[in-house]
Amino acid sequence: MIADTIRTILTNLPAFLCIAAVICATLIRRDQHWARRYLSWILLLAVGVDGLWAGLFHVFFPAIASAQIGWQQSPFEFEVGVADIALGAVAVLAFWRSLSFQSAVALYAIIFYVGVTVGHFVQAFQNNDYAADNFGLLLALTIARAIALSILLWAAWKQSPSERPLEDYRARA
Repeated sequence: MIADTIRTILTNLPAFLCIAAVICATLIRRDQHWARRYLSWILLLAVGVDGLWAGLFHVFFPAIASAQIGWQQSPFEFEVGVADIALGAVAVLAFWRSLSFQSAVALYAIIFYVGVTVGHFVQAFQNNDYAADNFGLLLALTIARAIALSILLWAAWKQSPSERPLEDYRARA
């Protein structure tokens, strides 16, 4: 029973982290505008902790990670794992940083997630890879995170006229 519960949590960790990010943003740190608060928590949990988790899994348990996605193990899995770890690390740091820093991390994550989405669709339709971790909840979460980050980034900048990166650049020039 306990083993099954742990397995369920670890298997669905990305979904739990997305839900936890929304709950935390709703209940904690209410001193920020709503968009910045949600952006911060999604970067911390749904991008940061999830990226670290995914990266560590790809780097240290590549056979298991590949099998869950429905792919053959590849040397590129280490590289993807390191990219996930890097994204996760800077996304965790972004929680405490400026909107400009968060924007850079969010933009990277959005581009990464769009690329991942395209890759998983290609694998599904060209190679009939409908494994749960290739064409299931994780793909839906990846798409949802890209959309949510895009909307929250736009709204956070709209709500924070005092943090204009172009104005910062002009002031330094």
